[in-house]
Amino acid sequence: MSRVDGVAPWLAPLGLRVLLAWEFFEAGREKLQGDNWFADLGDKFPLPFSLLGADLNWTLATWTELAGAAALLIGLGTRYVAAALWVLTVVAIYAVHWPSDWSSLAELWQGYAISNEGHGNYKLPLIYLAMLLPLMLGGGGRLSVDRLLASRRAPVAVASADAPAWGVVLLGIGATVSLLLPWVGATLAFAGIALTIKPRGRNAANRLSSAVA
Repeated sequence: MSRVDGVAPWLAPLGLRVLLAWEFFEAGREKLQGDNWFADLGDKFPLPFSLLGADLNWTLATWTELAGAAALLIGLGTRYVAAALWVLTVVAIYAVHWPSDWSSLAELWQGYAISNEGHGNYKLPLIYLAMLLPLMLGGGGRLSVDRLLASRRAPVAVASADAPAWGVVLLGIGATVSLLLPWVGATLAFAGIALTIKPRGRNAANRLSSAVA
């Protein structure tokens, strides 16, 4: 299996990139060729998107999906593109797919469906989020333009996952998830902030003690 581990960086991200590229391309093409129905959503967009208006949100969504699909396909700026599509998908769940009213987790779970009248239908975009996450954290893999560009630069040592790294990731995920599940998102975000700040406090204390000594 150690030899199989060597194949994973080549094929695993590629499969995610190709499938997501097709899905977002289809969504963007439908918007490009169709009518703007964002105006029908009224005030369902979260801040700051609620301030932009239906036309601008429609244009941003259309070209983020189309350009993001092309970038994912060739693996260019994969982490940044996946992060942008993550935000777009969370906003789409919030505005379109999330149930407007639920009082229990059991009732919320009924919305985990491709089509479910009255309880939302967030199953498919949630699957997209699960597929985008490894691309945000791990990049596009070895069969990507990102890898080609990186090979022309000086090699950079891979750092271990320390507390600040975990903090940044948890803060980013928590900030977006808070739109859907405020308590869960806030918990993740505050944990991320704590992990980001705490090591800095220790380092400052160590520097102060060294200076006094």
